This record gives sequence, structure tokens and C-alpha cells, in this order.
Amino acid sequence: MRFIPTKVHGVLDYLVGIALIAAPWLFGFAGVGGPAVIIPIVLGVGLIVYSLFTKYEWGPFGFIPMPVHLVFDIVASLFLALSPWIFGFAGEALNVWLPHVVVGATVIVVVLFSQPQPANAPRAALRNA
Repeated sequence: MRFIPTKVHGVLDYLVGIALIAAPWLFGFAGVGGPAVIIPIVLGVGLIVYSLFTKYEWGPFGFIPMPVHLVFDIVASLFLALSPWIFGFAGEALNVWLPHVVVGATVIVVVLFSQPQPANAPRAALRNA
């Protein structure tokens, strides 16, 4: 059941992108440095950039098909959720690694429930995407 419209997904993209960039300061782990800080910032910037280029209501330069965008979301979210173990900061305090896991897992759930095409996309354009 994909009940989250692309219009809502797009708003979430930009909000999550900003939240990822701000996460080290919001959750108080900016002083830890290294991958724990760099990964959410880079993924947040990346999310905003590829959202700007997605073919949906919030993509002003849209040329990335929404299904491709959703694959990017899954890959980035898996990487974010697994990053505490991949980069060895899972042993830090909860406020350092738990946001990575929670945001990564939450975005995966959002993707699973997101519609793969904007509601207003013409059928012919969808076949050619």
C-alpha cells in the first residue's frame, strides 16, 4: 500500500535533508567529529541535491525519475542506518549513533509507503521515464 503522495514525500525530503545537516548539533554529537558527524551532513546535502533534480512536484530541475529517487533513498538510508557499525562509532553514547539508525530506518519505511509517480504525471510520460 503506497499511500504517501510524491507531494508529501518531497516535503519530507527537504525537511529530512535539513535535519540530517543539523543532526550533529541537534543531538549534541558535533564534538565527536569524524564519520559520525560527516555522514549525516553529506547525506543531507545529497538528499537535497537529488531532490532538486527529481521529477516530482518539488523538483524544479526534474530529470531523475521518482522510482530512481526512491532507490537513492533506500541506498542512502541503509548506509546511514548501518554507518555506526561500518565506521565503528556504535560504541559511542546513544545520542551519537541512535539518530543514524532511527532516521535511516524511518526513511526506509517512508519509501516503502511512497507512491512511485506523481499523481499528475501523464501516462505517456510515465512509460517514457
